[in-house]
Amino acid sequence: MAKATKKQALGRGLSALLKDPSNDIQSVNDKNADKVVGSIVELELDAIEVNPFQPRTSFNEESLRELASSIRELGVIQPITVRKLDFNKYQLVSGERRFRASKLIGLETVPAYIRIANDQESLEMALVENIQRQDLDPIEIAISYQRLIEEIQVTQEELSDRVGKNRSTIANYLRLLKLDPIIQTGMRDGFISMGHGRALINIEDTNIQLDIYERILSENLSVRDTEAMVRSNKTPKENKSSSKKSIPSFAKSAKKELTTLFDSKVDIKVASSGKGQLVIPFKNKEDFQRILKLITSEK
Repeated sequence: MAKATKKQALGRGLSALLKDPSNDIQSVNDKNADKVVGSIVELELDAIEVNPFQPRTSFNEESLRELASSIRELGVIQPITVRKLDFNKYQLVSGERRFRASKLIGLETVPAYIRIANDQESLEMALVENIQRQDLDPIEIAISYQRLIEEIQVTQEELSDRVGKNRSTIANYLRLLKLDPIIQTGMRDGFISMGHGRALINIEDTNIQLDIYERILSENLSVRDTEAMVRSNKTPKENKSSSKKSIPSFAKSAKKELTTLFDSKVDIKVASSGKGQLVIPFKNKEDFQRILKLITSEK
């Protein structure tokens, strides 16, 4: 108990020091900077602004309320991290959930670590600390990795060292950003997992990606089911191009007419021998019966 009282008193003493204009600390070389930088200080919430570099863009309200309830009972156990902008003015580097939850229950101050950094250093600190400490969704992590690579100008190998992740792990996250935006949103909202996304990325055609994504949702497909479906839909590029070239003109025009007639993406394959296949996909039993009715009515 004595330790806790001493720590709180120290925090209050530093807070008073920071509010003294004659002791305005702007760099690590300023007087008393060694007492503040790296120490836990009680800062007024109103003196802290949200970090524009924060990679997390959405916060679960229920989760925030649960955290706020915990803070009301136990206090802020893990201090937030801020950087000094100006006299009695700070910006969040990490800990936005704790910051928001503290405001939610009407706290006036929050324990914080103070750092002095420029915008680029702040961006790197925010991204790296959030990747390591926050429960980000796969797309948020991927965006954080991409921003570090592009804005801090590091290689995947250098990034691997900074965040303590294998290079292959980073590469797998970055590949998720090649998915159709609708699928990315589904992953961010928790409708599909990263495993589903990693399977879908192997399909180059975004239309097919979306078709499989819809089936994952409607049929509650597992990652293994999705991987099997992707394998069955994946065709080598050279086979795709050769099959397109082998379709004669009469089949091409018929393909357009049949697609319009059946309101379904009809596929026609013609071998060099002249033999071929006509494939008419259907979504369910009702769709099959609709197509069958159209076929029989044409007789």
